[in-house]
Amino acid sequence: MDTISEVVDARPGSRWMRPVEIIAALLLVGVIGLLLTGVFSRYVLQLPIVWIDEAASICFLWLAMLGAAIAIDRNEHMRLTLFLGMFPPRVREYVDTLALLIVATVIGALIFPAIEYVEEESYVTSAALNIPMSYRESAIIAGFVLMLLLAVGHAVRRSSVKNLILAALTVAALGGVGWLLTPVFLGLGYVNIAIFLVGVVAICLFLGVPIAFCFGLGTIAFITFSTSVPLIVLVGRIDEGMSSLILLSVPIFVLLGCVLDATGMGKAIVEFLASLIGHVRAGMSYVLLGSMFLVSGISGSKVSDMATVAPALFPEMKRRGHKPNEMIALLATGAAMADTVPPSIVLIVLGSVAGVSIAALFTSGFVIAMVLLLMLVALARWKAGHEKMDGVKRAPFSVIRTTLLIAAPALVLPFLIRSVVGGGIATATEVSTIAVVYAMIIGMLLYGGISWKKFYSMLVETAALSGAILLILGTASAMAWALTQTGFANQLALYMTGLPGGWFSFMLVSIAVFMLLGCVLEGLPAIVLMAPIMFPIAQRMGINEIHYSMVVVTAMNIGLMTPPIGIGFYIACKIGGVSPDEAVGAIWPYLAALVVGLLVIAAVPALSIAYL
Repeated sequence: MDTISEVVDARPGSRWMRPVEIIAALLLVGVIGLLLTGVFSRYVLQLPIVWIDEAASICFLWLAMLGAAIAIDRNEHMRLTLFLGMFPPRVREYVDTLALLIVATVIGALIFPAIEYVEEESYVTSAALNIPMSYRESAIIAGFVLMLLLAVGHAVRRSSVKNLILAALTVAALGGVGWLLTPVFLGLGYVNIAIFLVGVVAICLFLGVPIAFCFGLGTIAFITFSTSVPLIVLVGRIDEGMSSLILLSVPIFVLLGCVLDATGMGKAIVEFLASLIGHVRAGMSYVLLGSMFLVSGISGSKVSDMATVAPALFPEMKRRGHKPNEMIALLATGAAMADTVPPSIVLIVLGSVAGVSIAALFTSGFVIAMVLLLMLVALARWKAGHEKMDGVKRAPFSVIRTTLLIAAPALVLPFLIRSVVGGGIATATEVSTIAVVYAMIIGMLLYGGISWKKFYSMLVETAALSGAILLILGTASAMAWALTQTGFANQLALYMTGLPGGWFSFMLVSIAVFMLLGCVLEGLPAIVLMAPIMFPIAQRMGINEIHYSMVVVTAMNIGLMTPPIGIGFYIACKIGGVSPDEAVGAIWPYLAALVVGLLVIAAVPALSIAYL
């Protein structure tokens, strides 16, 4: 998963949050332990333990909420920072304070409805453990209280009194105006969607408010000022959006990416490919793209993939005459290409939200990434005419053999994940757990191991990033629910089905929509927000759900890397140490190659579904 806040330097955690970090780390270990126990009992002992999933679900929600609080403390919540640099320093300080108070306002508005929600859930007993569900749902209150204290504390510590008062007055004034205009909003119908679910969210994004709280504020304002729906319903939708058992694999795949970085497994793959094909013209470009493809099959994170590949290959590429801007362009579009390679967190979330088979998504995603890989390989070969090949020699067979032996245990992992999940042998959650244990053992035996201190920091980092991801999924689910309740989705479906050109016109509209959302929101929020609306329309028009999934995910990834807004482009520039202004001109041919590949994928359904 890619954090938009990677563009902003994250902070170390506060000392008083250390107990929370320890609890979150233990919860993550507990989730992995429970899932491993379930896998062992089911597949080895043939005696499934019925309460494992329930216990893991309880730990998972606590992990998500505590992780979200840790992410606030460390400034690791995903947000769009592109426009913040345009403000003068004094205005920027005020905007930062305002963003923190908006976060506090969203949380404050949800705390009492959350308490009411937990009280209602206390009357419900879990099926297997036979305990009140309030044990699980209390995590929501604990997380909200911690986040509120942290947001207010950070605002007070980092802001001048003047900015703090101005920001508080701004929030109070806007809330007062909304309350006074409630009778007007109640009569505006669909216009409220544009005001709250588009306008308020867009303004918050512009101000650098974390994405989860942009969705939260827009939905709270929409429900409060234009409907009579109680906010307890919103809390329930947030809980539902974070609670799918399929999402248990998200923190585990995030941890797998951390293991990849810490052990150097990704570097071993890069060195093997470099020894194998690095001597040919455009060879280092092929190595970069192939490494992105294979490493993505281990980590599931574009940021991790780029951070692994770039330092290993860029020095040699520079020596061969590759310009830094061309290298960044290839790195960014290579990351976009590889995002459908299993285990893709985006595909896991899509499967959860849209009810699509993750096994089918993994199988199709592998082939679709191959199509895009061929497009980029062809362009890289065409652009390699200037490459300096002086002194470049084929690696001796002994070197290839040695690097293969070192890389082999890492190379097995992506194919193992794809084949086991795609073949229906095990679920994505079960495979993610096995993959983490496998990577830890292999890393310890062959790649230098991981110190206990490093392992602990990886657990806390995984908790923070997973909490940030899952809170976005929760608030985006709530916003999607609010949007569907207006009846707007039905009106949109009627309009879309009436487009001239039939299903392919709808595909082109979908590509444009998801590319735009990929630029602004990043992958996961866009999927959670739009999948409940767009997938039923696609089904109504006779489009296969796997085919449609591949198209929208690819479009979203292209949007993520498209300047001047696509945040993935800026992350690639930061990792490669190149100015975005220098790199922006070079990326367009590579994006064009991906768009051509996307249009081929959209026009030929067989590429996505023929082998399912």
